[in-house]
Amino acid sequence: MTDARLAIIVLAAGQGTRMKSSLPKLLHPLAGVPIVSHVLATARALDAAHVITVVRHERDLLAAVVAQDLPESTIIDQDEIPGTGRAVEQAVAALPAGWDGDVLVINGDVPLLNASTLASFIASHRTGAAAGTVLSAYPDDATGYGRIIRSVEGVFDRIVEQKDATDAELAVTEINAGVYLFGLAELRKQLAQLTTANAQGEKYLTDVIELLRRAGSEVSAVPVADAWIVAGINDRAQLGDTAQKLNALIVRGWQLAGVTVQDPATTWIDLKAVLAADVTLLPGTQIEGATVVATGAIVGPDTTLRDCEIGEGARVNRTDATLAVIEAGASVGPFSYLRPNTVLGADGKIGAFVETKNAQIGAGSKVPHLSYVGDATVGVESNIGAGTIFANYDGVAKHHSAIGSHVRTGSHNVFVAPITIGDGAYTGAGTVVRKNVPAGALAINVAPQRNMDGWVETNRAGTAAATAAAASSTTETGE
Repeated sequence: MTDARLAIIVLAAGQGTRMKSSLPKLLHPLAGVPIVSHVLATARALDAAHVITVVRHERDLLAAVVAQDLPESTIIDQDEIPGTGRAVEQAVAALPAGWDGDVLVINGDVPLLNASTLASFIASHRTGAAAGTVLSAYPDDATGYGRIIRSVEGVFDRIVEQKDATDAELAVTEINAGVYLFGLAELRKQLAQLTTANAQGEKYLTDVIELLRRAGSEVSAVPVADAWIVAGINDRAQLGDTAQKLNALIVRGWQLAGVTVQDPATTWIDLKAVLAADVTLLPGTQIEGATVVATGAIVGPDTTLRDCEIGEGARVNRTDATLAVIEAGASVGPFSYLRPNTVLGADGKIGAFVETKNAQIGAGSKVPHLSYVGDATVGVESNIGAGTIFANYDGVAKHHSAIGSHVRTGSHNVFVAPITIGDGAYTGAGTVVRKNVPAGALAINVAPQRNMDGWVETNRAGTAAATAAAASSTTETGE
């Protein structure tokens, strides 16, 4: 049910320079979705009356993600005045006239922050008498965070940003987690008092806490149970740390749902993936995007699946696949490369060192070894011989090959598209098929073998091959 007295402000205007990237920090992927998408999902789960997202740098890119993930959010562009205080000031001004309630402020770079933690935080604020409440934490390393300053009696007094902190304040291990909850009326009043008189020349939202204290209002700092929940991302190292933590949570969730993960440390699963009970993931497996894996399937080792569908009981071994469908009981690998729009029918096989692209391979059909199958359809129960190439490109356009059902093709064939091979047809080893093959026919165009006796001894005299040939000839004649 919608919390009619709650508004959420998501701060997404930071430049993220420490990422050293042309891509905005909040759009870097984490478990298959942008960092900010995790925060937007949490905001949606709280079902607030109003959500406002503040953007600035690369605003169009960020706004597009916000519009997709949380379309009910109002998007505000931060102006030239820097700082989180200014961002919140602009967001508050965008709230509907006449609305009153609590304003929750969260940063867009805290992807592990969950709705359960925030719900408890909101409840703590509402059951107390504080005009403003801050979420705090005790991380192993407080570097980079604002410090929670308390009196000798332990009463929360203010927040000091690291660049403005004294040595004594830097020694404090309780940090500001960047999550705030204020009553709207008090927040509006104190935002109007903010200045840029600090080391950064910014309007700090943290100064609102001290202003509330000076005005005689009560403020509160509520520690979170686990510091990792509020870990922010400012650089690639923190992105890597957060990715590992999030992946461990995702993997454990699937383990508890009945998925066997042999080596959690080397198995990566994206947030949108769906795995059935009794799936087995072997070491080195990456399940990316919206991949779906049905019950009984075994994936890995050393396999990457991107937006694939894996059928019940299928086996995928040492394979890289994108936008592919592998139906029930089928087998793929090892060392297979499945490109988009590959479909392998039930109980079919794509074997070692096979590449496929835009290929529909029917139930029970097999491409066992060393082949390229592109822009093709293969019927049911056909066998494509080793070393077969579907020559689909003429230098200008791609062409289609249609292979029927119950076809048997010889090793080292080339199918020059466009080509059709009818049901039940055979092709001989080494055949280059340039014309359609009727159903039930045998196609063969290899020239008769011609043996030129004595050629090596005549044309390669003095070589080891010539010596061996001469010795063999002597043995055969009995001389």
